[in-house]
Amino acid sequence: MLPAWLQTPAALLLVVSGLVSCFAGYRVFRVILGVYGFILGALMASSLMGTDQTLSMIVVALVGGVIGAAILVFAYFAGVALIGAGVGALVANAVWTSFGREPSLLVVVALSIAGALGALVVQRYVIVISTAFGGAWTAIVGGFALAGERSAGRGPGRNDVWLAYPFDPAPGQRWVIAAWLVAGVVGALVQLGVTAKGRK
Repeated sequence: MLPAWLQTPAALLLVVSGLVSCFAGYRVFRVILGVYGFILGALMASSLMGTDQTLSMIVVALVGGVIGAAILVFAYFAGVALIGAGVGALVANAVWTSFGREPSLLVVVALSIAGALGALVVQRYVIVISTAFGGAWTAIVGGFALAGERSAGRGPGRNDVWLAYPFDPAPGQRWVIAAWLVAGVVGALVQLGVTAKGRK
């Protein structure tokens, strides 16, 4: 859990990293793995500390972030599989949330496994699509947090590390899903046509 004074910089980081991921994810995939590994490691490590221990929590979060980044960067194929699994989980949550329900554990696990296997089979296209759509959603969540949307702003500061990335940053506003789909498609097309062209 981040202290309140770090929530705005964290939201800004989400916007910037989301836009870079959306429009140039394949070109800088290892950097993106490092950034997301750092964020995941920092969230997991900081969840072990109390909110009254600010300095200790920041140090532990930085160490956890460096370890998380190193794991994803050096375990490239594992990182690809994890990205695919994350996309599978995101799809499960986005679809079920749009119907006002939560997916069962079995559905999330099944779609995560399918995403991981798919990522390894068609690696280039899965990287482009997952970074485009994942980056678009990250930028949207960060944008809502910067604009003061309470449900999105809760994400970077929650006690529960597993709820740090809100799947519904603006409850009741269905246009957000449409904006995410449009931004993801545009990001994927930009990557396939410009930023990822000619790279293997």
